[in-house]
Amino acid sequence: MIAVQLMCARLGMVSGRGLAGVLRVRYPKGVLWFACLLLVIANVVNIGADLAGMAETTSLITGVSAYVFTPLYTLLMVALLFWSSYRRIANVFKWLALVLFAYVLAGFLSHPNWGMVLRGTVLPHITWSSGYLATLVAIFGTTISPYLFFWQSAQEVEEDKEKGRSTLRRRRGATDKELSNSQTDVISGMLLSNLIMYFIILTTATTLNVHGQTSIVSARQAAEALRPLAGDGAYWLFALGIIGTGLLSVPVLAGSTAYAIAEGAGWRHSLQSKPLSAPRFYGVLGCAMVLGLLMNYLHFQAVAMLFWSAVVNGVLAPPLIVLVVLASSDRKVMGDRVSSRMLRTLGWATAGVMALAAVAMFATMGS
Repeated sequence: MIAVQLMCARLGMVSGRGLAGVLRVRYPKGVLWFACLLLVIANVVNIGADLAGMAETTSLITGVSAYVFTPLYTLLMVALLFWSSYRRIANVFKWLALVLFAYVLAGFLSHPNWGMVLRGTVLPHITWSSGYLATLVAIFGTTISPYLFFWQSAQEVEEDKEKGRSTLRRRRGATDKELSNSQTDVISGMLLSNLIMYFIILTTATTLNVHGQTSIVSARQAAEALRPLAGDGAYWLFALGIIGTGLLSVPVLAGSTAYAIAEGAGWRHSLQSKPLSAPRFYGVLGCAMVLGLLMNYLHFQAVAMLFWSAVVNGVLAPPLIVLVVLASSDRKVMGDRVSSRMLRTLGWATAGVMALAAVAMFATMGS
């Protein structure tokens, strides 16, 4: 995860373009639009699933129908993205990320058997089955996700624009200090995200799983099931985590879709711009949100949709990782700032492991 995100960050900083922009100028159009198609499919499913989870959880707390909150959350995030500045959005995301620590507290409040937790952490139980392999692919897909590749590179470009580097020529290149700072940001961010994921798994394992509740199909069911097993504290923190995570991820999902399509097509694209000055960029962003919203009226179960959207991410990520490795190793794009041998090796290994996991999942289906 760190290796792939570092390559994406370096792409944006050194080339002055986002990932889609690099693909547009260096590869055939078919490659670009194939990558964008994979991204759009994965992102729309993800947006729909996150909106459903947020709405169901809020409905559980308030008693008001989830179908009321789904469009309200959609409008809230569209308003944030359309009429707020990039710097304000970045600051909101930075502070909102603190909500994720609710999952860590919920993990401790679930009172796990730490001896069993330690054994399960270092000695995982591996099963050759479609269910196990689908979960493995989902874990890969929810951490090494296509939307993060496009968002990471695009945000490095946005940071440059924030510093006044408005032209491609001024954005090209990066100093050793800038690359070092970016590396620190990426590594700390990826470690934090995996810490949060660990405690989500820990909380559900030590409450729901040990009590035989293994068929959770909605966010409401997950939160309600926690209350009698781990108490009100864990229940409220877990519910807060679901809402906070959605508020963080949905704008990023919609934004990365808009960056990819607009940059791929050569349209003006920036959260620095007002909607009227970049109408097609904001049009794509709005369409992604609306499509995600509409999925909630097809009566999919939120948790099932979240799970399978992660599986979709896990299946679609490997070809995109290959493109990231190739682009970040291209001297015509990166000059003398091409990815190191270690980054390239980790990138190829990541694509290979994820592809093998996906193939194994399909091979065991129906068996």
